[in-house]
Amino acid sequence: MPSANSSHSNTASRKSRRFWYWILGAVIIVVLDQITKSLISTNLSYGARLHVLPFFDLTLLYNPGAAFSLLADGHGWERWLFTVIALGAAGLIINLLWRYPSQRVFCTSLMAILGGAVGNLTDRMQHGHVIDFLLFYWNGWYFPAFNVADIAITCGAVLLFLDEILRMRRERRKASKSI
Repeated sequence: MPSANSSHSNTASRKSRRFWYWILGAVIIVVLDQITKSLISTNLSYGARLHVLPFFDLTLLYNPGAAFSLLADGHGWERWLFTVIALGAAGLIINLLWRYPSQRVFCTSLMAILGGAVGNLTDRMQHGHVIDFLLFYWNGWYFPAFNVADIAITCGAVLLFLDEILRMRRERRKASKSI
């Protein structure tokens, strides 16, 4: 018969293993993000566009700001602001992944956000700006160019929102059953 310490040890080991799976997933996102940015940077000159579909081009653009070029003309200080924000968010996310590694939707969303944040942080630290290369448009309308890290952050945010809705539904059902 296993002892109480053995059971606690197995639970802690399982928790640790799950945590590291989430971290590995974030690392894979960072690697994919950096590989795609490197491929684009190597094969396109700044501002050049490679037509792929009637509504999509590959391009090479630099974004010194945040999403949709927010604070892009901040004269350099924004680089450090976004670096501090990304590091703080990464620390918080890592803590949450450690505390709740068995919550799959929640952790998947955090993993994606972490990978995207670190991918863009890597660009800021290496280049002073984020490399964007995916450009969608229709007629005269253009969506701001983005990258794999941005996709991960967006998908993670959507999943986080979905997870919260599902959590609220579970709590409502549980409350209605107890009445």
